Amino acid sequence: MVTTVSNQEKQREWSWYRELLAVLIRRNLKRRYRGSLLGIYWSLLNPMAMTGLYTAIFGAAFAQYYDNSALNYILAAFTGLVVINFFSSSTAQALPSVVENGGIVNKIRLPLFIFPLSTIGANVFQLLMGAFPLLAIVTLIISKNVINVAALILPIFGLILVCAGVGMLMSALYVFFRDLSYFYELVTFILWMGSPIFYPPDIVPDTVSRFLVLNPILPIIESIRQITLSGNLPDLILIGHSLISGAIVLTIGIVAFSSWRSQFMDLL
Repeated sequence: MVTTVSNQEKQREWSWYRELLAVLIRRNLKRRYRGSLLGIYWSLLNPMAMTGLYTAIFGAAFAQYYDNSALNYILAAFTGLVVINFFSSSTAQALPSVVENGGIVNKIRLPLFIFPLSTIGANVFQLLMGAFPLLAIVTLIISKNVINVAALILPIFGLILVCAGVGMLMSALYVFFRDLSYFYELVTFILWMGSPIFYPPDIVPDTVSRFLVLNPILPIIESIRQITLSGNLPDLILIGHSLISGAIVLTIGIVAFSSWRSQFMDLL
């Protein structure tokens, strides 16, 4: 009987968490795009514009690494930009989320982890409504296989896990170090340059490429490109790497956030 009551309480608690998360995601989206003309589609316009810029500058030089096809280079650059833009924007917005909501937490008892996750959730909604349908269409046209379209969800899920873990870690650190936002800009720039987004991975020297395995975004980009652009069935090894990368980063974020959470209230 006690176990049944305890399970019911846990179910009610998780149900409340889900409702609260949905409310905060809607609040983030409304606040972000209030008065905006394109709304969530600004998140799609950015990688498309950057793809055009990179193609104009590097397309002729790097097309040889993509079967001498400018279209292949455009699609490869676009997929990489979708990933890195989602990562940089969602984690940067999650970074100050706990501190920005400190006033609410001091008045109402709320689970602190819900704030960085709601920010990530708002960006996930943007991705699903903006870039993901375009990626799915390209995947279907090239692979002619709905299995590839369905498999595309897996590395995207790995990307969400990475962003959730980094978002929780950064939001926790920001409570203690308010200058972290400036340092994090440098971190995202290094990840941007350390990911083969606008350049082919073949041109990276071996002395540098051995360090790229530390980049949690790299297997996600490679998996999405393989599923979307190769025309072959999904590579389960690449998918596994992307999911493992996401699980590792999420675990680090959860452990750090949980360990430091008891000190937050003194600093908010």
